[in-house]
Amino acid sequence: MGLQRSPSYKPKVQPKPIPETKNEENKVNGYSTTNEAIFLNSSYNSWVVEHPSALRSFDRMMKATKGKRIVVFLDYDGTLSPIVNDPDLAIMSDEMRKAVCKVAKKFPTAIISGRCRDKVKDFVKLSNVYYAGSHGMDIMAPPRVVKSGDGKNHNIAPDKKGGEVLFQPAKKFMPAIQKIYRILEEKTKTIQGARVEDNRFCISVHYRQVREEDYGMLEETVKSVVETYQEFHVTEGKKVLEVRPSIEWNKGHALEYLLDTLGFSDSSTNVLPFYIGDDRSDEDAFKVIRSRGHGYPIIVSSIPKDTGALYSLCDPSEVLTFLKKLAGRREKSSSYRTPARFRVKAIENLK
Repeated sequence: MGLQRSPSYKPKVQPKPIPETKNEENKVNGYSTTNEAIFLNSSYNSWVVEHPSALRSFDRMMKATKGKRIVVFLDYDGTLSPIVNDPDLAIMSDEMRKAVCKVAKKFPTAIISGRCRDKVKDFVKLSNVYYAGSHGMDIMAPPRVVKSGDGKNHNIAPDKKGGEVLFQPAKKFMPAIQKIYRILEEKTKTIQGARVEDNRFCISVHYRQVREEDYGMLEETVKSVVETYQEFHVTEGKKVLEVRPSIEWNKGHALEYLLDTLGFSDSSTNVLPFYIGDDRSDEDAFKVIRSRGHGYPIIVSSIPKDTGALYSLCDPSEVLTFLKKLAGRREKSSSYRTPARFRVKAIENLK
């Protein structure tokens, strides 16, 4: 299946959904994340049967990619970097950075994160990848005109430093987002451990360091603030409450948009997207790949969970191994030539 939306990429405002309250991390308390414990854990082993290891399946995957174009999409937190208590310390290793850089030299590569796009770019420090922040609501895309060609509904603006263009479908919500951010900062400052992060087109309220007995108060505070803004809603990820505009746009739409602007036909079976992510928000991208009927959605998880992914990796260390193997894949006919302006910068970043 191909894209079902109009090529104008004008997002629709959605009815305000009922906020999710289930925290999937609560379901896994007591599970050890060591490789030995996972091997012994029967429920995880059963889950892996349904979602095979992408490392063990690597050779079979590569056989299916012969003569096809690979496009790589990556989440950041929990995928390229470990989950940490302080979100400002979610630093990817130099080894991971080199692996991503090498993959991007061979295949078009994009990082789609819930974080602010500029913040993710500062973490990654690579110029040969494309970045989509705020769950895909802030995209730096190639300078390719989308199919409609009129540009009226695209919110596209040239990048001052390079040839890419910005696509920001939630731009009109920025004044309200900043207002909500200031209110949440004020109302949550008395809750020990709560942290409000401005991700430009969405707001993340982290509670990883909040005492369990204070979580209910934090959740109630966030939801009471957002309830007064009918064009916004709350979703939940790993120890984080996310405040987002209620528009029809998510990581799945960002994946489709990037494929289109990279010049790949939305219905082409000659293009195989790989998407590696660990969070609930990545499920939207997994769903898109599965609807296309070809591609590889890969979940990063050390515990069994409900997912639309077909394959799995245990943790960022396995992501690193997978990316190294992908970068080392030898098939000149399908290699991707990094744009010239990217190549010098990418080499400089690795020095």
